[in-house]
Amino acid sequence: MAGNRSEVRESGKATLLGLAAGRLMQAWCATLRFEIIDRCGLTTPGGIPGPVIYCLWHGNGFTLPAAWQRACGKHRRAVVLASASHDGAALARAVSIFGIGSIRGSSSRRGVAALIGMRKALRENIDTCITPDGPRGPRHVVQAGIVKLAETSGAPIVPIHVRSASCRSVKTWDHFAIPAPGSRVRVIFDEALAVPAGLSEDDFEAWRRRVEETMLRGAAEPF
Repeated sequence: MAGNRSEVRESGKATLLGLAAGRLMQAWCATLRFEIIDRCGLTTPGGIPGPVIYCLWHGNGFTLPAAWQRACGKHRRAVVLASASHDGAALARAVSIFGIGSIRGSSSRRGVAALIGMRKALRENIDTCITPDGPRGPRHVVQAGIVKLAETSGAPIVPIHVRSASCRSVKTWDHFAIPAPGSRVRVIFDEALAVPAGLSEDDFEAWRRRVEETMLRGAAEPF
């Protein structure tokens, strides 16, 4: 299995670690004071009738499942893109605690299968969540996949910004952020970006930059 880059990797250890991580995230996030700001109508039932593509920086994944469950979990369904590695298997199990499914693959392994899976989910009216600077960076650089998915599916991109009043960043490439227990966390569902179909190469790059600039502005907003 280790030599086949088309394989989805699973193991009992990854499953147990993922479930334990999910329970820890659930208990940790229960102490947080969430402030949800909705600029696109996503948190209101019927506010956005069709599926969307969530866009989230890789380092902000700790609190989003709990925030999504609180804001949208009763009236929307969602899946996340998780890598085909053992780490991806653990992530898939962790987010399942919050009622979120997963599609396995990344730009480095099973990329085509992942794209097909995400398109299928969107056709079935299921939101998808992508960390466009993942799975290994560069940090805060939007890769082309999320724009291609929006262009070919017709689903709008909803940028998500997460800010914490007090948090610690893990020493990883993405500066993975974990808020202090009991702290205030602001989650912004920004205005939806509808990427038109049939883009030229130059227009496609302009949209990629637009998504990236929107995400960077959101990360820099005063808290």
